[in-house]
Amino acid sequence: MVLLDTLRREISVLNGEVRRIVPRNSTSISLVGTDGGNNKLKFDPFFVQVIRVVDSSNNEYYMDVITPTTKVEELNRRIFEDNESKLNSLKKMMEYLGVDNITKLSPMIKYNSPDKPISPSWVQVYRELVEWATLFAVVREKDFGTDTLILFDGLLRSKVFAGDLFAKYRRGLEEGIQKQFERNRRRIYIAGLAKHSKVLERYRLAMHIENIMTVNYPCYVEIPRSIEEKAYVWSEYARGDDIISEGTEVNKFVAGKMFFVKFGSGKQDPVWAVDILLSQAREAQQIIGCLLADAVNGFPIPFYPLSLQKAHENAALIDFDMNIIQDEILNALRISLGPDSDKIDIFRFVDTDPSINRY
Repeated sequence: MVLLDTLRREISVLNGEVRRIVPRNSTSISLVGTDGGNNKLKFDPFFVQVIRVVDSSNNEYYMDVITPTTKVEELNRRIFEDNESKLNSLKKMMEYLGVDNITKLSPMIKYNSPDKPISPSWVQVYRELVEWATLFAVVREKDFGTDTLILFDGLLRSKVFAGDLFAKYRRGLEEGIQKQFERNRRRIYIAGLAKHSKVLERYRLAMHIENIMTVNYPCYVEIPRSIEEKAYVWSEYARGDDIISEGTEVNKFVAGKMFFVKFGSGKQDPVWAVDILLSQAREAQQIIGCLLADAVNGFPIPFYPLSLQKAHENAALIDFDMNIIQDEILNALRISLGPDSDKIDIFRFVDTDPSINRY
């Protein structure tokens, strides 16, 4: 009870700060990368990972296939030497940031060491970098016919970039937004929506008890950095430009300002954590109003942005797509085995988990 009382005290500062969402008209698109759980193969001894980024209109921006054993030197060479457009976004982002090697872009990607076990976690880092690179390229290079809200899958913050590169990345996004307005008179807004948030999970019960956001209309509330910090193990993950003071480290990881948003009119409708690009935080009413039009049409998840749901559906590699990839892997194995290729087909029918028959 002591902890719950503390949480209620901390979250009570939001009383009186909740705002009604005013609907706005705008085009919304979402960018989503393939989830590692959406591209598992039935038979894959090499842990092949498909790195693919698409949007809610099923436009593909990036496509690559790697494994945890892929040599980082080879991957880096492909990024800079291959002229295929599907790799250009990462190359262009790295060139803007002034790095010529992916190991300099992120300290979590290292050269393969023959005397150490290979950690597959670097593939997830690579996937995240590709998603950031795609957003970067879309904002800076795509021509927009109308004012557009770009909805990122996840919060606008990251710890995979080396040094202060993420801060430089954010400046590049802001430059792209400004150039879009100067060149085409189009306003581009950027927001990120998280499926799960440590901040929201920490305070969800306390908010319910304190009747925060339990109103019968769509609403939102800005979350103070002090509340964010209490939910994270690393406080710098909640440190924006708005709380930088003398003697503290500059903001290296945060590009967004957090808001809790409820798109439904029911008192118990779901609440989501939304990040709005720091330079656009003052336009929160406009941006969240654009999100509302997208979210009220959400299906099959109610009051969850439809564009994000479509992008997830487009990004998932299932059924026919996965069958093609599976067949390609098997064909490659057959070729490499030569006269023993028939053993692959025999092995496919071996029951690798006989214990399942107990159910």
